[in-house]
Amino acid sequence: MRISDRVVRFVLKPVVFLASLSPAAWLVWAGLTGNLSANPLSDLTNETGVWTLRFLCATLAITPLRRLTGWNPLIKFRRMAGLFAFFYGTLHFLTYVIADRFAGLDFPNGIVAWTTVRNLAKSVGEDIYKRPYITVGFTAWTTMVPLTATSTAGMIRRLGGKQWNQLHRLVYATGCLGVLHYWWLVKADIRRPLTYGAVVAALLAFRLIKRTGVGIRGAVSRLAWRRTTVE
Repeated sequence: MRISDRVVRFVLKPVVFLASLSPAAWLVWAGLTGNLSANPLSDLTNETGVWTLRFLCATLAITPLRRLTGWNPLIKFRRMAGLFAFFYGTLHFLTYVIADRFAGLDFPNGIVAWTTVRNLAKSVGEDIYKRPYITVGFTAWTTMVPLTATSTAGMIRRLGGKQWNQLHRLVYATGCLGVLHYWWLVKADIRRPLTYGAVVAALLAFRLIKRTGVGIRGAVSRLAWRRTTVE
């Protein structure tokens, strides 16, 4: 399938961008019109978390799909998928901070005060320390911060291709930690976390098999070259 760069840039990417924003737009609409459940904050937390995992899976899937299909323009959507994973992950984290931690604070000096900021930071820090699934979820989010900060072409040039690729392997840890966070969060019905775990495992296994195969072929080639040289 051959599609021009102009079609990818001016047609497909805007369509994918708007489609990626649609879950957030739906949540805003549902919240404003009363179309969430009796526990709307739980809906917001769950949906933003699930969409974070979905975009992480999409990010990890782009390279295998490109190699299997041979459609190289797919790589142009990887950064967008990664940025949307960070976007929904940040919404997920902020929902927890505001709905869970901030809502439980006292405000002796009013809401807009340095004491409120300090008490909120302390409350979040203590919760991250005490509850393992929060610890894992927060760690997953922090691994996305350097990936997002270095996602621009300018940062790729500054870091160099090799160092940039090594840094962005953090996304593998992000995917695993995100699945573990979801698993511990749901507690009872673990079917959906298992599904996402299977997807992440398959995508990482593809990379491992590909890398191992390349390594084996390289070793065989070097051995054959040495034999030829000796002969």
